[in-house]
Amino acid sequence: MKPFVTIVLVMCISLSGSDSAGLYGKSVIFPAKTANSFVRLHAPDFSSLTAFTVCVRAASEETRAYGLFSYATDTNPNELLLWQESKTHLRVELANQKITFILPEMNALLRHICVTWESQGGEITVWVNGRRSVRKVGGKGRAVKGSGQFILGQEQDSVGGGFDINQSFVGEITDVHLWDQVLQPNDIKKVSQGCLRSGGNMIDWGSTRYTFEGIVAFEDNKDCLWIQ
Repeated sequence: MKPFVTIVLVMCISLSGSDSAGLYGKSVIFPAKTANSFVRLHAPDFSSLTAFTVCVRAASEETRAYGLFSYATDTNPNELLLWQESKTHLRVELANQKITFILPEMNALLRHICVTWESQGGEITVWVNGRRSVRKVGGKGRAVKGSGQFILGQEQDSVGGGFDINQSFVGEITDVHLWDQVLQPNDIKKVSQGCLRSGGNMIDWGSTRYTFEGIVAFEDNKDCLWIQ
């Protein structure tokens, strides 16, 4: 009889962590539904945003709704929220404004997602792997208020908390960036083709400080072409 060899794949799971600087070259993996696992990104303080570009690279096989990117303030827990309503519906929330986009199905393959918005005309657009969606209008004349918290892995119902296990993200996320302006189409396409060494001026995955709680794994991101 031929010998039987058992191969065990071990993933390093972190349970909690102190303040650390940047996630350059790393992916964050949320392996299971929880009500207490998250990463907080410590962006610099700002008074308000009248335009932004937010980008994430993510994959999930979940069929239920969950938060991809959550920013909460004292006046609104969904000041800025990227909410995956279903595998094909992404909802962008700006305070009380909700704009839904029908996109290619979210699945186990990492995809690059960017959302751009500007207040003057209220134009909001989603980009998937460098391809633009239809333009929509929402949040015209509004501003994203400052002094809030940015959270990955959970959807906030209060600043830094109010988590619901059934709204938690399960999957992999990396290359998260936030700019206080709308990037040009060519720049978004370039960003989608690789992982940035220096990125957003508000959130830069490679240098922005972060803390985390709960069951979170940090793995080397070996499949990114790192670009300047």
